Amino acid sequence: MSKEIKLNLPSVDDLFSTQESRDDAKREKVMDVPLSEIDDFPDHPFQVKDDDAMQHMVESIQKFGVLTPAVARQKEDGRHELISGHRRKRACELAGIDTLPVIVRQMSRDEGIIFMVDSNLQREVILPSEKAFSYKMKLEAMKRRAGRPSKNNSSPLETNFRSDTALGEMTGESRAQVQRYIRLTELIPPILQMVDDNKMAFRPAVEISYLPKEEQQSLLDTMEYEDCTPSLAQAIKMKQFSQEGRLNGDVILSILSEEKPNQKEQFKIPKERISKYFPTGTPAQKIEDTIIKALELYRKRQRDRER
Repeated sequence: MSKEIKLNLPSVDDLFSTQESRDDAKREKVMDVPLSEIDDFPDHPFQVKDDDAMQHMVESIQKFGVLTPAVARQKEDGRHELISGHRRKRACELAGIDTLPVIVRQMSRDEGIIFMVDSNLQREVILPSEKAFSYKMKLEAMKRRAGRPSKNNSSPLETNFRSDTALGEMTGESRAQVQRYIRLTELIPPILQMVDDNKMAFRPAVEISYLPKEEQQSLLDTMEYEDCTPSLAQAIKMKQFSQEGRLNGDVILSILSEEKPNQKEQFKIPKERISKYFPTGTPAQKIEDTIIKALELYRKRQRDRER
């Protein structure tokens, strides 16, 4: 059974703008809820990793307990839906603790989405994919809450309201940048992972997101084979070819083979000709360094023979 503790906490007026939220009970409940009764937020866009930071959190919880309660909403079936505190919940699991202190707030799913996104955007490091999916979730929730004014009963303020502009103001991003991040949700997972890993630049990835999934897969295969990624100009060109129905594997290879601005001339060796000399998964940079060293040794031996 959940152990209930009542605390006087600050008003939530600054968290939600609706009158319903301002009329919530002034005394919120903090409960020690069994982890088995807590569900993660559906489609939670922020990653929870078992990394060094998580291990530090586990050690802190083992020593001091959970100092800051998580936030959850109670669902219709009586279970709790976690809104803020997914990393704390995971740390408790790793620490062997069966319960999590939770502030239970009465809020709708859309209010929960907005609170969940806002609380997680305070992190120091946020991946592009995390921003992409969280911005999309919050924008959709804001639109649902704002509603669409009727044609016969709308004020100028209501008519001119743009949720993406409001979201940009909240996050410190321009409306265009918010839309660019949301475009990343249209990327196939391997390409989106390249963006997170800084293997593909942000703006080219935005343009690539307009390609159908099968064309993105063809591009991914070509990038892996050629060990390169498109520049912004190349990505825009692929998007144009795609919209004209003329993009295929040969066109992608041709575009990627074009010399980029300030690009040095490159000499390429087909991957299948050298793959047998290196273990599977050897990084391209290591392969290049090894070949250079081998060539330097070869040149040295040639000079020794000429003496």
